[in-house]
Formats: sequence, structure tokens, C-alpha cells
Amino acid sequence: MKLLSEIEPEVKVGIKKIDGGLEVKGYLEELGISEGTELTVVATEPVHMHVGPISLKSAGGEAVVARGWADKVYVDKEGETLPLLRLETGEEGMVKTIEGGKVFEDWLSGLGVEKGKVIEFLRHLPDDTLVFKIDDREVSMGEGQASKVMVEREGKNIQINYLAEGEHAKISKVLGGTSLKGKFEQMGVAEGKEITMVRKEMPAPVPKRGTYVLAKIGEQLVTIGHGLAEKVWVE
Repeated sequence: MKLLSEIEPEVKVGIKKIDGGLEVKGYLEELGISEGTELTVVATEPVHMHVGPISLKSAGGEAVVARGWADKVYVDKEGETLPLLRLETGEEGMVKTIEGGKVFEDWLSGLGVEKGKVIEFLRHLPDDTLVFKIDDREVSMGEGQASKVMVEREGKNIQINYLAEGEHAKISKVLGGTSLKGKFEQMGVAEGKEITMVRKEMPAPVPKRGTYVLAKIGEQLVTIGHGLAEKVWVE
């Protein structure tokens, strides 16, 4: 077996083992990668900050989209169809296709990302940890995970990423399947609960690792950071 990070372009491989525990496996599953998945390495490219969640702008306002979700969105940019994550800061594209089924499309639609709409790639978000308080208990989650929790504020639904420090709101919806909702419920994050943004914790800066892997699963292109590609064994 070899690590995914070692595979040359144009080579098709099968995923045999994933190191790193449930969190790593869960993150890769969002990209469509799990043990048994077959993929073709398209290219190994220099680091391009296409890691972590992103901020987008559409007619409905700004939204945070987790990297695993953004990987399933294709846009039309000047006649070329490409994954959303290939856009640069400030570039626009019209949403052309969304891979992942009707329910997934509905979740994204609630964030203003839907077929036919023009969206602007605003920026990559820092890899902050958001700390919230629910029932006198502090819970932590990353920007991407937090982007899947909607709260009601002044009669409008927003993502909890947009709460200010010390601000309270009521959880109105969790955007995700049964597994994600179960994970959130274990943390105390459930619809109807009151939640307070406590603080943001910025991680210590780490040097960027040299490359990321661009791979194809069926017709779906995904980008896999160097650190994750080093945890995936293929054959």
C-alpha cells in the first residue's frame, strides 16, 4: 500500500485504510472518501489555500460553507465549468450543478447557494475554533462544523458563525443528516436550545505543507490537503 500523497497523476486507486480517528474519517466522508472508495488522482498541485471553510456572497447575503460541502458545487465561470473551490478570492461564478441529492441541495439553497445563482468567492476563513455555551456547558466546534447550525435572530435565520461574542440566539435548524444531528445532540446542540457565542480561539500558526491532491471520484472532483492525503492508504 501507498499513501495517497505519494500517488502520481492519472493513476486510479482504491482506498484501503484511513488513519487519524473518527474526526478525520468523518471529514473525508464529507468529501465522498471512505474505505472502499475508488478515485483517480488528477494532479498534485502547490498549496492554494483551498483548505477549510469559505465565505461566499450571493443575492441572499453572505454564507459560510464547509469545505466538504463546497467540494460538491460546480460553477460556470466565463464558459468553463469548474469546482467552486477553484475560484479565487473576488471571482464570481454561476452555480451549475450540485452533487449530493435533493436534500443536500435544499440545505445549500437555505444558504443562498442554488442552481442558476451567481455567487462570489469572498475569502478563506481562518481555522478558528468557536466556543459556545449551551445549558451552562461550553462546546467547541470549527468554522465548517458551525456553519451547519442555524439560529433565529431578530426573526431571521443565520449561521451561528455570525453571532457576536456574548450574543444569544435559539437554534432553529441543523443542516445535516442523522449522523451529524446525533453528533451535535451529544454535544447538547439541538433545535430549540438557547446558545451563546462565548469566544473564538485562534490556533497557533503552522507552516503550509507543500501540495494538495486533486482527485476525481466518478465525475466529482475533490481537493484533499497534504495532511489528510498522508492519512489515506491506497492500493
